[in-house]
Amino acid sequence: MDSVARLNQHEAHGATPAMPEDTPYLPGLSPVGGKRVQVAFTGGLQSSDGGVLLLGEAEKRLGIAARLARCIPDWRDPDSIAHTIADMLRFRIFAIAAGYEDADDCDALRGDPIFKLAVGRGPQTGAPLCSQPTMSRLENRVSWRTLVRLQAALIDQFCESWARVPGRIVLDIDDTWDEAHGVQQLALFNAHYDGYGFLPIHIYEATSGKLVAAILRPGKTPAGTEVRTILKHVIRRIRTHWPKVAILVRGDAHYGRAEAMDWCEDNGVSFAFGLGTNPALAALAAPFNEDAAVRRALAGAEGKVRRYASFAYGAKAWRRPRRVVARIEASDQGTDTRFVVTDLPDKPRRLYERVYCARGQMENLIKAHKRHLASDRTSCHSALANQFRLILHSAAFAVLHALRAAAPRRSFRRTAQFDTLRLRLIKLGARVIEMATRIKVILPAACPDKAIFARLAGAFAPLGP
Repeated sequence: MDSVARLNQHEAHGATPAMPEDTPYLPGLSPVGGKRVQVAFTGGLQSSDGGVLLLGEAEKRLGIAARLARCIPDWRDPDSIAHTIADMLRFRIFAIAAGYEDADDCDALRGDPIFKLAVGRGPQTGAPLCSQPTMSRLENRVSWRTLVRLQAALIDQFCESWARVPGRIVLDIDDTWDEAHGVQQLALFNAHYDGYGFLPIHIYEATSGKLVAAILRPGKTPAGTEVRTILKHVIRRIRTHWPKVAILVRGDAHYGRAEAMDWCEDNGVSFAFGLGTNPALAALAAPFNEDAAVRRALAGAEGKVRRYASFAYGAKAWRRPRRVVARIEASDQGTDTRFVVTDLPDKPRRLYERVYCARGQMENLIKAHKRHLASDRTSCHSALANQFRLILHSAAFAVLHALRAAAPRRSFRRTAQFDTLRLRLIKLGARVIEMATRIKVILPAACPDKAIFARLAGAFAPLGP
């Protein structure tokens, strides 16, 4: 029996384990107060991710792993299955949320007692979780039809996560650069980013910060027909749940395409899209530009003077003229003009500052998805496998969002970044003792966030078994 097994046996019987004589110590640590410091990885049944238990409870509330698993046909021999697809998804989602974004990490974590508990297995008596080859086979097994069902399931999850049907939602749509890691399907050269990669499209609901969809696509600017197709499928799926909800779509100039605006008008969807400048727009805005420059000169202002205007404009590709709002800013560098095309009746200043510019919050949501959850680790050769990875990272986003939403309203954790939540609430050392009738999880007494940890555990407790 090795030293770790002996230690666990002592713990199971409630005894205080003694340090084995043959334990290999880590070398090179400085003595303290003339005493030698000895360190060894012989702590027994312990984990460095105690907060994954909270992720497990948040996932139970959402039911997102089971929902996604129902979309994936199981191709395996029923008599040889050791890991259900739902358990495999849970394991991968928890690992991503805890900062282990690669499937390779499954090999190191499959015996972790906290991950096993979160998935629903005994920390000591339960079988190990799935390995990296098993997870990789799942990633590369999904078909295009399965991915369509998974995307629809994410939208269903978004709709069902609301306590009551909202009267109005705001959908922010944007893309982000995802550099390729070799010769991969859909990877294209993009001159703006000076590299090969993808431009996945993200859609979030602005008032709640919830993810609606994340779609892998080639590294080029989306065409108008592509934008229309994405909006059509996403919004139609939302309206199967909420037929009467009012919807506003916001996006930059990549999305202010004639096809997208036509579809929005035909289907009762409001929009506010950025609009690139051109000679015709510049001519329409020229009087307002001159007025802003004159006002700045007369006032002797050293800073900037802003003016807002609204006028009708119709591009050749548009089926009719539409309302365009212009923001003109005069400074010592000259005048800078930005345009927004919309069907909203708000006053120009409010529409630009309070409606259109509010979509800047989406940058933080993409940052949480891409940086804090490493969703740009789309390193598979197959585009289908990379899209599946993007869905798993989106599920991890939903779980962390639910965990954050359970924090008290006045707590800074309610608006904390995901990496802050991970550092303060998930990366906790935990000792696990599995007994005949119960399982004890012992967290550090000096944990600075033990009060909020207990509060969150209590928030999820009523939904437990």
